[in-house]
Amino acid sequence: MDVKQGELVLCEFYFSDLGESKRRPVIVFKDNLPFDDFVGVPVSSKAHKLHADESLLQPDELKEGVLPKISKVMVRKTFVISKAVVDKKYGVLTPERFQALHRDFCQYFDCC
Repeated sequence: MDVKQGELVLCEFYFSDLGESKRRPVIVFKDNLPFDDFVGVPVSSKAHKLHADESLLQPDELKEGVLPKISKVMVRKTFVISKAVVDKKYGVLTPERFQALHRDFCQYFDCC
């Protein structure tokens, strides 16, 4: 499935035995990697406790689509994902929320 920067997508992640999997939401941070991959930032609905690198994602921070409940974005767990494991799209972050995520990313990884 084609993805674009700023989209909130649902991905199927397989365990090492390839017999079981879990579906998890991810924000597309960078969508133009080679080999049909993208950089994703994980999202969790378990937002009751935040670490220093985590921030809340509110339902009104999507310009398109629906976020079922307040969630948290976990910058420290950013990783490369194959576009082949994307099951569906939840929506798209507002430009302001994506800019905030970009700032959080740059601050955490000291890259900007």
